[in-house]
Amino acid sequence: MDITSAMVKELRVKTGAGMMDCKEALTAENGDSEKAIDYLRKKGMSAATKRSSKAAKEGTVASYIHMGGKIGVMVEVNCETDFVAKTDDFQTMARDLAMHVAASNPRYVRSEEISAAELEREKEIYRSQLLEEKKPEKIWDKIIEGKLNKYFEEVCLMNQKFIKNTDITVGALVTNMIAKTGENIIVRRFARFQLGEELK
Repeated sequence: MDITSAMVKELRVKTGAGMMDCKEALTAENGDSEKAIDYLRKKGMSAATKRSSKAAKEGTVASYIHMGGKIGVMVEVNCETDFVAKTDDFQTMARDLAMHVAASNPRYVRSEEISAAELEREKEIYRSQLLEEKKPEKIWDKIIEGKLNKYFEEVCLMNQKFIKNTDITVGALVTNMIAKTGENIIVRRFARFQLGEELK
């Protein structure tokens, strides 16, 4: 089958692998996106899977203050060595992440941080909507899964589209840096302050 640029782009967003690697994987798996992801993992092109067991105890805390001092963000990004932490690429990525948090206002770093109770609350809302829309119950699970993925894109930093390049997610940005540096890199936490928020 024909492998379109849109298919390659989508796989790149999901995996953070290079364009040519994504095209090769899709070609090998006849355009099946899920199988292409496995193909990339098996070939080791998804560098993050190799590095994720390495301890990331160095890094930096980057900050960003939005014009006029109305919003301030601090982000802790960890890597394995002080050498990588001090590189311009790593420092730039950390500052970009702080700017992204200021603009996109995520609530969590990654989806695993969302409590089971909150996820169940979201699912309950989706079920009520589907009941209201009279959708057949047999397709609910698939629709709910899609809605949850959209929810993760809204509230989880790693799932959000990166503001400086919306072709990739923040997760893919970090994965690309892992591939570039050869080190495990983890976005540990962030804090975002907005002037006057929570004041009655």
